Amino acid sequence: MSNIHKALQERILVLDGAMGTMLQAYKFTEEDFRGERFKDYPTPLQGNNDLLSLTQPEAIKTIHGKYFEVGADIVETNTFSGTTIAMADYQMEDLVYELNYESAKIAREVADEFTAKEPHKPRFVAGSIGPTNRTASMSPDVNDPGYRAVTFDELRIAYKQQIEALVDGGVDLLLVETVFDTLNAKAALFAIEEVKAERNIDIPIMLSGTITDASGRTLSGQTAEAFLISVSHVPLLSVGFNCALGANLLQPHLEAIANKTDFAISAHPNAGLPNAFGEYDETPEEMGAQIEEYLKKNLINIIGGCCGTSPEHIKVIADIAAKYKPRRYAEVVSTSH
Repeated sequence: MSNIHKALQERILVLDGAMGTMLQAYKFTEEDFRGERFKDYPTPLQGNNDLLSLTQPEAIKTIHGKYFEVGADIVETNTFSGTTIAMADYQMEDLVYELNYESAKIAREVADEFTAKEPHKPRFVAGSIGPTNRTASMSPDVNDPGYRAVTFDELRIAYKQQIEALVDGGVDLLLVETVFDTLNAKAALFAIEEVKAERNIDIPIMLSGTITDASGRTLSGQTAEAFLISVSHVPLLSVGFNCALGANLLQPHLEAIANKTDFAISAHPNAGLPNAFGEYDETPEEMGAQIEEYLKKNLINIIGGCCGTSPEHIKVIADIAAKYKPRRYAEVVSTSH
């Protein structure tokens, strides 16, 4: 744990870019997603990116390597949908442990290769924990506002299973990301604290919310500052925002929290807003110029990219980040056990 704190004190750390954007370039077919092992599986599997850690591990490995090559300090495991709740769409709940464990192992292997080559720049693996496709705070049924598609306890159990596999697979930290519902995030954080206590380990936690629109709120209705306050009881490594917005639109929300917390601050925005075809057009240079504004204002400790970002974007961001000193923050020491 001290390793990442040490690195954060020395420099702005760079997170990788979008796994999904990179995988799209492979144009994998249904057969590619299935591989030999799942060729007779009863449900369509195309689009289940987490499954590619089992059926196309070389592609996942290559993508991690490309991000490390251009200067990323941290890569995220290919586990954004790695819970029983999200995997129910593919009837693959039984594979959750294996998906997370193998994804963590692939990323660990690549990180260790790069750390061995450049010991002065240790590489880290963040276990990616996505929000699931259900929300604990809101009803999916407009005619029944009291209905919930998932409970806190169901989320906690699902997250705990994911977290245990990620830890077993060798991640350095856990990244609870793209939080649109803070209650979901709290279930994940609760599960992490449970695993830490049961195993008597301390593992750093990054938490990243998502501001969904111009109102400046998360989907469950919190402003950036309210989001920060509602999670500040947990000893976090960093808090921040990702997805939904481009770098320029995200800046005011980072400004809203940067001087109100002792945690490190992270951001991994999209490459602008999607065009009419759902694609992201912002060039690495355009995105880099906007991110440089964060650095000039001393808002950031960890910076990366979300939807639409590629190794080219991360290279530009890493080159810019290298010129700036990290924002000062207090090291929060966990007292959970």
